[in-house]
Amino acid sequence: MAKVTDQVFSRLTMKVAFITGGAQGIGEKIARLFVKHGAKVVVADIQDDLGQSVCEDIGLENAMFVHCDVTIESDVEHAINMTLAKYGKLDIMINNAAIVDDLKPNILDNDLATFERVMRVNVNGSIGGIISHSYSTSKHAIVGLTKNTAAELGQYGIRVNCLSPHFIPTPSTSNMINDHPEKYSKVYSNLKGVALNQDDVADAALFLASDEARYMSGHNLVLDGGFTVINPAFGLFARATPLE
Repeated sequence: MAKVTDQVFSRLTMKVAFITGGAQGIGEKIARLFVKHGAKVVVADIQDDLGQSVCEDIGLENAMFVHCDVTIESDVEHAINMTLAKYGKLDIMINNAAIVDDLKPNILDNDLATFERVMRVNVNGSIGGIISHSYSTSKHAIVGLTKNTAAELGQYGIRVNCLSPHFIPTPSTSNMINDHPEKYSKVYSNLKGVALNQDDVADAALFLASDEARYMSGHNLVLDGGFTVINPAFGLFARATPLE
């Protein structure tokens, strides 16, 4: 007889989830966790080989890969149509695809082309500190977008929420931390003895997607161990490097 601790309470049984940026990092973690909880997932990404490999590893009976550049509207439309054609419905959308531009704490060093590129992926792609102004602006915009779309889509029974995790090492942030992730953890941390990891973010996404959050909409779930409570400015544009 299986132990209770070995059993998984399926929180997304019969649900279909569409995940952008699902070929690696947090998106991949979310895809794997959702399948573990009974969902069928569609991994949408521009990294074709990696995305297909992830789906094969998960199991093609539960996961499908589709190429999708979230900055191209026709790509998004095609990906959604592929999802509907295979599964006949779509219950959950995880707008996870995002990019991080080069480290530019000084606003004078930020250029329009980079700003527009980051906004296209991080903000436009969501429709369908030691951090740069472009990235910060894009993430603040998503919070506002979440509230507006939640207000508009509530009449159709559609919930819209936002998940804002603390700084976390991922493939997209590896160029920022290089060989010193532990130093970033020490600088950007508040909760003693606990370090945020990608599984924590996936767990939070699971909660928001599940029926346990059925009356939660328009909410920005901050997953930062209380860091922004004690550091409201968040040090986003600090000039000092955490590697000093």
